[in-house]
Amino acid sequence: MRTHTERDPAAVSSAADRSANGTYDLRHHGDAEVRDGGALTDLAVNVRTGTPPQWLRDEIAAALGGLAAYPDGRAARADVAARHGVDPERVLLTAGAAEAFVLLARALDVRWPVVVHPQFTEPEAALRDAGHEVGRVVLPAAGGFRLDPGLVPEEADLVVLGNPTNPTSVLHPARTVAALARPGRFLVVDEAFMDAVPGERESLAGRTDVPGLIVLRSLTKTWGLAGLRIGYVLADPSTVARLEQAQPLWPVSTPALAAASACMRPAALAEAEEAARTYAANRAYLLAALREFAEVSVAGEAAGPFVLLRLDGAMEVRARLREAGFAVRRGDTFPGLGPQWLRLAVRDRATTDLLAEALAKVGVR
Repeated sequence: MRTHTERDPAAVSSAADRSANGTYDLRHHGDAEVRDGGALTDLAVNVRTGTPPQWLRDEIAAALGGLAAYPDGRAARADVAARHGVDPERVLLTAGAAEAFVLLARALDVRWPVVVHPQFTEPEAALRDAGHEVGRVVLPAAGGFRLDPGLVPEEADLVVLGNPTNPTSVLHPARTVAALARPGRFLVVDEAFMDAVPGERESLAGRTDVPGLIVLRSLTKTWGLAGLRIGYVLADPSTVARLEQAQPLWPVSTPALAAASACMRPAALAEAEEAARTYAANRAYLLAALREFAEVSVAGEAAGPFVLLRLDGAMEVRARLREAGFAVRRGDTFPGLGPQWLRLAVRDRATTDLLAEALAKVGVR
């Protein structure tokens, strides 16, 4: 008997809304909304505005004098390990979290990987590119997109989910996520947005007692380093070694290594925590503004630096918002969602006020 999971890689649970052509563009990402978009206000990409900060730019610039030498990641690896209280052998530095998804898909010997949706689509795309048959577990909107470990089949030997999840912004309890772990299974938790959550509550980074746990982190979102490509994997040493063998030589550049070390310092962590609290306040302001529109409903309980909303005619609203100067993220490319969903990045209050005015002008009531 099938629940919300399908073995057929082309199938999606009936809990999912299909896009117009019955498939999902797993390679569509928020940057496509603003590419060649002129002077649009960017609500489509979840990178903190005003970043990277000047002190971080200075750190990266100072590393340019060492470009003649091959990159040496040992110091940055040790700094990441110290930040999470683990041994350096449990850390792998990567060219962004996206590289980590490719490494996982190519290096791990798994029979049936399952991705919990709606979520960031790159893990499934990487698994399919590597020749895997991928199962989908679709969390229903009616349940607030909350994780139910019982929906994941026992035979899945690799499970991928985000926490907090992109695009739903739902933060799953750590104990619920950890309940997915079992001997013989890899549990991959994408924590790319966890540093945007005050106190990083519900994080599993640094945990060494959860079997098969692999945590992915990115420095892209909080620090504005999408163009530099830097992230890391936290896992048991044997898994790290397998992933490292699949990497090309010198995968992380010297400037990216300098950024990684800089972002692990206490002052940087304090700045990230302050940014997370600012996100929380600005998100509350955005949610209050959206509640003024009867046609708009916000999915789940948002905890990340973005919100997912549902409204009829969302694709038309998106097009009209572009004409009004705002880029928002379409939702129909995420398995489990459809054309009535949009994702909005959390910005400052002045931007939210302008967005609310624009929504009213384009006919949202």
